[in-house]
Amino acid sequence: MAERRRVKRRYLMYSTRVFDAHTGALLGNLVDITEIGVMITGEAPIPADTTFRLQIELTDDVADQLHLEVQARSLWSEPDIVPRFYTTGFELFDVTPQDAEIIQRIVTKYGFRDN
Repeated sequence: MAERRRVKRRYLMYSTRVFDAHTGALLGNLVDITEIGVMITGEAPIPADTTFRLQIELTDDVADQLHLEVQARSLWSEPDIVPRFYTTGFELFDVTPQDAEIIQRIVTKYGFRDN
């Protein structure tokens, strides 16, 4: 399948938890993030084409708030290379300029650098 990505994926050098903001359920850990999408790894598959309000834990060096909440739609979920885990891709939408700024700080602070 041809790569359709418009924005370069930014893998992170740290792990933070991602919750369903409506239920409080842990969905998994953040693997990568851009202004238009996130990928998480968790213990259960997540149905595609499902809308979530994701609650991403933040560190105090990227924001003065505990969580970033963003609207997202799950696009795919598949078994991870680590047995018993699943990786799920989400498309973000309705991202505010303030949220985009926090995402950029996460990428700048914790994203792997290109060589």
